[in-house]
Amino acid sequence: MDDLEKRALEYHDGGVPGKVSVVPTKPCKTAEDLALAYTPGVAKPVLKIAENPRDAYRYTAKGNLVAVISNGTAILGLGNRGALASKPVMEGKGVLFKRFADIDVFDIEIDENDPERLVDIIASLTPTFGGINLEDIKGPECFYIEKELIKRCSIPVFHDDQHGTAIIATAGLMNAAEITGRKLAETKVVVNGAGAAGISCARMFVNAGVRKENIIMLDSKGVIYKGREGLTAEKAEFAAETDKRTLEDAVKGADVFMGLSVAGCLGKDMLRTMNHDPIVFAMANPDPEITYEDAVSVRDDVIMATGRSDYPNQINNVLGFPFIFRGALDVKAKRITENMKMAAAIALASLAKEPVSEEVRKAYGGKEFSFGRNYIVPKPFDPRVIEYEAVAVAKAACEDGVAENPITDWDAYRDSLKKRMVKYWK
Repeated sequence: MDDLEKRALEYHDGGVPGKVSVVPTKPCKTAEDLALAYTPGVAKPVLKIAENPRDAYRYTAKGNLVAVISNGTAILGLGNRGALASKPVMEGKGVLFKRFADIDVFDIEIDENDPERLVDIIASLTPTFGGINLEDIKGPECFYIEKELIKRCSIPVFHDDQHGTAIIATAGLMNAAEITGRKLAETKVVVNGAGAAGISCARMFVNAGVRKENIIMLDSKGVIYKGREGLTAEKAEFAAETDKRTLEDAVKGADVFMGLSVAGCLGKDMLRTMNHDPIVFAMANPDPEITYEDAVSVRDDVIMATGRSDYPNQINNVLGFPFIFRGALDVKAKRITENMKMAAAIALASLAKEPVSEEVRKAYGGKEFSFGRNYIVPKPFDPRVIEYEAVAVAKAACEDGVAENPITDWDAYRDSLKKRMVKYWK
């Protein structure tokens, strides 16, 4: 057993097993409290909600409660380990929701692999929740599951493995392009990995301004090109008119490498053939497509990002989902739109350009950060992320007409977020 395994198991096993618990928000110390919390008092809000379902947001925790749901078919980089094995990850997501956005979570692990049945099960749970975060569900089923749930549910549904990585990566790409003097419309992008995250990143890059014809996507069989047999609908969307067939072919002259694939697949010689100031997002975890050390050893002009916290420019989903749901819940959004996702990316890109706060320096051992090649996205422990991102998402929801409780006083909302999070930053 290595040191990390030992510490991680002790962390999860120590004291009360697991990472989450349920804490009551109202007193229950007297007979009167009990009569109000349960029978006969509880009948009063029951009748109110029966008359007006929107009152559930007033009298229950629904409006600040998110379901984190998985069937365990694609757990982190560990593959299909089953629903029960996904529980530590889902509990971990609950910790992050609470710590970074003060959102309560029930983690729900469902032992069902049939997409249609899974949709039915999840849809039946929606009366309980204000939002649904899908997690670690393998592709291509994940696309169908999210799409169907969005159709059937009147609360936000968000598959973080798709959109979380895409939102943070898009923020990073915007800033990296600015730093290197590129226009996104002229930027040539290689996306290595055509799973949920790869497809979503490519789609969001296009929404941000990258031209689809400038994207070459690869899966485990090589370049996805027009005429290749056996492509899913999602892969066919990015089939390129090209005679390139390998990753080595694809990266020659490319401006951006977006890796959502396997460790070590981008060799030093491949990186040497990329355009000037190459932008490399090597997201395979824990071992990226090319290590930071190897990348900087052959290209001193590279802008490098990974999914790891021990290298510069960590593309970390925790910069996305807590704050996106915070904004969506606070305006009672019926769904999360493309405009809301892009608003989140733009907010993160903007915050990265601001002077870094003292709280961030303390959280990272006194290290200094400033906008540039080694700092293209904010740090998760920047307390300003919630006011930048949640406000941007809530505004976009109002603009898109999906907010059932639109906000008009944005300064007051921003102040309420700061006050809400003070306890977590003490």
